[in-house]
This record gives sequence, structure tokens and C-alpha cells, in this order.
Amino acid sequence: MVLSIKKRSNKFVEVTKNIIIYTDGAALGNPGPGGFGVVMIYGEYRKEIAEGFRKTTNNRMELMAVIRALQKIKSKDIPVEVYTDSKYVCDAVLKGWLENWKKKGFKKVKNPDLWKLFDQEHQNFKQVNFNWVKGHAGIKENERCDELATGIARKGPTAIDSYYESQEESGELF
Repeated sequence: MVLSIKKRSNKFVEVTKNIIIYTDGAALGNPGPGGFGVVMIYGEYRKEIAEGFRKTTNNRMELMAVIRALQKIKSKDIPVEVYTDSKYVCDAVLKGWLENWKKKGFKKVKNPDLWKLFDQEHQNFKQVNFNWVKGHAGIKENERCDELATGIARKGPTAIDSYYESQEESGELF
């Protein structure tokens, strides 16, 4: 459990819990069968999520993991800490790429469907912080997310990433 302590005066300390989210995505062949894994922790509660698609990309799964995790949170007022090994996701948020893409109407952006969905979900929260972690570096929860993501991708998922497959079929991927 992660606690953030704020000292209000010398008389008392207020303690608030954060929701901690670890995410990872995978695609075998990239593109290929893919999946994502999420570990969510809030106090003593823990939830794991894994979903897969028959044909997708690693970056789509990295981003979908964060989207699904945010969608699962009921209280939007609790601060959220996201830990991901995806530079793609972290840099888009932390370096302001997402804001620039929005201003340009998401033109010439890979995965615009997911970035629009992410932005919609992200805007609902009071506070979401993004933290990059090195993948395959022995970080327990990040390793678990990798197991979930690659495990479901290896099972041969049948769900369809309809945006990706329609773009691929029409030749509109760049």
C-alpha cells in the first residue's frame, strides 16, 4: 500500500491512499496476436486484468492497458499512479505530445482511436501521474503484467481489434 502523507499542522497528519496501476502490452510478431496485462492496487485490494486480440500491435496493447485500467476505477477523485514500461505512452503524456495531437485533430497520429479514448478517460480524473519503469528489470508488478500480456497473446485470442484490422485492410496504416 502506498500512502501519501500531507502535514497540515503540527497537530495532525492526513493520510490518503493512491490507486496504483501497473500495465504492460505485448504483440507476438508485432503485428500479431496481442494482449495486455494490468495490476491494480488500492490499499489491501488487488485486481488483475488481461485481454487479448487476434491481430494488433505492441503499442496499441500498451495504451489499451492504461485505458482499461482507468475505465475500471469508480472513484475519479482518488489520485492514480500509473507505472508502465512504455515510453510511447509515458512520453505522449509527460512530454505533451497528446496535447499537440489534440490541437491537430489527431491527424497523422498512430492509434488515434485509442488516443482519443485515452484522453476521454484521463480527463475524468482529478489526478493521474505517469511513471516510466524499465521493463524486465525485476519489478514484481511489472513482471506480472508482462506474464499476463504475453500469456493471453500466446493463447491465440479471438477478439478483434476492429480499428487496427480495418486500417490494415484498407492500407491506411502508415
